Amino acid sequence: MTTSTPAPADLPTFPLSRRGDVLPEEAERLRAEQPVARVRTMTGDEAWLVSSYQLAKQVLEDERFSLKDTANPGVPRQYALTIPPEVVDNMGNINSAGLRNAVMKTLSPRADKELGNWLEAQAHQLLDALIVQGPPADLRDGFTEPYSAALHCRLLGIPTDDWRRLMSGIDVAFITSPRRFEGSTPNWYKDLDYMVGHLNADPAPKEGLLGRFAELRHSPDVSDQVSDELLATVALSLFGAGAVSTSAFLQHAIIALAGQPELADRLRAEPAVIGRAVDELLRYNLSIGDALPRIALADVRVGEVQVKAGELVLVLIEGANYDPAVFPDPRRIDFDRESNPHLAFGAGQHFCPASALGRTHAEIALTALVERLPALRPALPVEQLAWRPGFIKRLPERLPVLW
Repeated sequence: MTTSTPAPADLPTFPLSRRGDVLPEEAERLRAEQPVARVRTMTGDEAWLVSSYQLAKQVLEDERFSLKDTANPGVPRQYALTIPPEVVDNMGNINSAGLRNAVMKTLSPRADKELGNWLEAQAHQLLDALIVQGPPADLRDGFTEPYSAALHCRLLGIPTDDWRRLMSGIDVAFITSPRRFEGSTPNWYKDLDYMVGHLNADPAPKEGLLGRFAELRHSPDVSDQVSDELLATVALSLFGAGAVSTSAFLQHAIIALAGQPELADRLRAEPAVIGRAVDELLRYNLSIGDALPRIALADVRVGEVQVKAGELVLVLIEGANYDPAVFPDPRRIDFDRESNPHLAFGAGQHFCPASALGRTHAEIALTALVERLPALRPALPVEQLAWRPGFIKRLPERLPVLW
C-alpha cells in the first residue's frame, strides 16, 4: 500500500536547518515516522526526502536514480542551477572523454610519494603561524581553508599562493538560491579562464592534473575528443568540490574535538586510532548541508512509496548516518565502532573518488592539531557560531578557538 502524502500546501520545507552543531529534530522524526517524505524545496518544487540508512543506500546505488539528469531543463530542482549543466555530472564527463585514469591517478595518495610529508609540513607551518599570533584565532581562515585549498592546488599543478582567489570563487559558485543570480555566470567563467590559462601556459604544465591533461592533448586517443574548456571544467570542478568538502569536514571535526577534549586526549595517547577516528567523525559531522539529489528515470518503489519517473529524490545523509538501526547510540562519537558503513562519501556510481585522499588529508591535519594545540577549546559557546546561510555546505563563518 502506497503511503498517502500531505496536501501540497502542507508540505514541510527543505533544507531542514543551517546549524551544523545540532542534528535537526525533523531528521529523526522523519526517519522514524516517514522515511520517504514529500517536501517542498526552496525553488517551490516538490521532492521525496529519504532519511533512513537502508533506503538512502538503495537510492544511491540504484542507477535508475540519476545525478546527471538533475541538470535537465524543466525538472524539479533542489535549488536553482547556478553552474553550467554539464558540470553537474563531472565524473560522467571524465568517463566519456577518456580522462578517468588521469583524474584517478591525481586523486590517489599513492601517486604522490611526497604527499604525506608535504601535507604534514603544510599543517605545521600553518600552526606555527597561529601559535606565533596567539589565541584566540580563527581556524577556518588560519588553518582549514588554506590547508585544504593548498592540497588541491598541488593536485592540479597550480600555484598554492592562488588558493584564496579560487576559494573566493567557491563562495559564489556554491550558493544555494531559489533562482539564478547575476554573479554566478561571470564567477564561473572567471575561474574557468584561470584554469585554461594555466593549461595553455608556456612552458606547458608538468605537474599535477593539468600536467597530465597537457600530455593527453597530444594523445591520438584523446586529443580529438576533448576541448580546453572541458579539461579546465574538470579541473575547476575537482578543485571546488574537493577543497570545500575537505575544509568543511575539518571544521566540523575540530568543533567536535574542541567540545569533547577527551576525544583529542585519546588521539594523542593512541595515535594508531586516527583512522577509525576520522571515519567516525565523517559519520558524525553535519557538513553536508543539503541532501544528495537524484532524478528518478523510472517508477521505483522506495520503502512504502512509489516514486514516479521524473520526480526529484533527495537523500538526507545526516538522516542515514544517524540511523540507530545501523549505528547504535548515533549521537555519541565512538572511535571503537565495530562497523561504520557511513555514507559521508556517498555510495554507488557517484561514490567519492577522492575518499582515500580525503582520509589522508584529515588524518594528518587532526594529528597535527591535537599534538600542537593540546588545550584546544572553543573561544565562544558553540551555539554562538554563525552558520553560513544559503550554501551547499554547513559552514561556520568563523571558527574561533583558544588553546
